[in-house]
Amino acid sequence: MKSQTMKKKSYFSEFRNEGFGDKVFDICVWFLILLAVCVTLYPFVYVISVSVSSGTAVSRGDVVLFPKGFNLDAYGMVTQYKQLWISYGNTFFYTIVGTFLNIVFTCLAAYPLSRKEFFLRKKLNFFLAFTMYFSGGLIPGYMVVTGLGFYNSRWAMIIPFLLSAYNVMICRSAMEAIPEDLFENAALEGANDFIILTKIAIPLVKPTLAVLTLYYAVARYNDFFNAMLYLGKSQLQPLQMFLRRVLIIASSEILQSAGSTGAAAAAQSTLQIRYVCIVLATIPIICICPFIQKYLVKGTMLGAVKA
Repeated sequence: MKSQTMKKKSYFSEFRNEGFGDKVFDICVWFLILLAVCVTLYPFVYVISVSVSSGTAVSRGDVVLFPKGFNLDAYGMVTQYKQLWISYGNTFFYTIVGTFLNIVFTCLAAYPLSRKEFFLRKKLNFFLAFTMYFSGGLIPGYMVVTGLGFYNSRWAMIIPFLLSAYNVMICRSAMEAIPEDLFENAALEGANDFIILTKIAIPLVKPTLAVLTLYYAVARYNDFFNAMLYLGKSQLQPLQMFLRRVLIIASSEILQSAGSTGAAAAAQSTLQIRYVCIVLATIPIICICPFIQKYLVKGTMLGAVKA
């Protein structure tokens, strides 16, 4: 606490001692930061405010920033809808299993590509970079997935997307930054590549792997396009497909599903139901981000040095 107070005092003392041009520059920077914060936060605050306001206030358009007539009935209606929890379970499965396999295969691909003595290193790095500029396309990808029998299967959301070339390059760069002496000493002690990878390389690139985990997890969590292509059964569809359906066509289904509370349902706004679904879909990511935030900047910079 004392150190933070001293930093604030030193910053303001430095600001007072700056010249006129530097003060104008600092003020412009702070103004732009404040503007960016307001532009970023306002949609979140507005969506949350609408979701916890009364249906009447929402229908009249009274909610501008803060809630009007605090009411959680809309949350009660949405949480009673069974398809929401089925979609939640599917999303957690795709996110947890998919992200774990993503990290495993990314490490398995990045480690040999980071080793200078690997004789296919340059060729495989070239082919890896080639896929970033020229992909197979949508139709060949669909034919491969259906040909393998993954259509309408949970594996259609996991197996075809095990690797990201960009993330493999970040992980490879992080492993290349490890001093070569560590690998040589481990090899002289009799360690094989598997032990070197699991006991030396992976522990030393934990910040980078934490960032890649966040990248993969967010991509998995928000993936609805692949689900729209490969999953026709609603029992297998993730939360984003449910959210898409509610936002576009079916928010009235939730109101009708209220059953005995039909009178209360009639008082709710379909717009409020949509915003409640958005808030419920956002909560898991907001809960996870603070735990890996400390690795975010450090891991990103490590990957950016040689990428």
